[in-house]
Amino acid sequence: MLVHLYAQGKTLTILRAPSSPADPATDPQALALGALGWLLQSESRAERLLALTGLTPDALRAGLGDPAVLGAVLDFLAAHEPDLVDAADHLGVAPEVLAHAADRLPR
Repeated sequence: MLVHLYAQGKTLTILRAPSSPADPATDPQALALGALGWLLQSESRAERLLALTGLTPDALRAGLGDPAVLGAVLDFLAAHEPDLVDAADHLGVAPEVLAHAADRLPR
C-alpha cells in the first residue's frame, strides 16, 4: 500500500492509496453475489433456489453478507451442472472456479 505523508503546520496527515477492489474471479463472496444476481434474472431459477435451499426472499436479502447463505447459493449451482456452466460463463470464470468458491468462504 502506498502511503503519502504531508505536514500541515503541526498536523501530520497520512493519505493512503485506496485499496483495489477484490478480483471477482478470485473472491468467493463476489462470485457468490454475481451468481446470485444471475440466478435471480430468471423467475424459475429463483423459485427453484428458494424451494431447494429453504431460504425465503427476506432471509436471502438479509443474508447477502452471510457466508452460509452465499455458500448455499454456490452449493445450489454446483448441484445443477447446466446452471453452473451458464452462471460461470456469465461471470467469465471456469465452472470449477465457481463450484469450489464455496470452499473458500469463511464459515
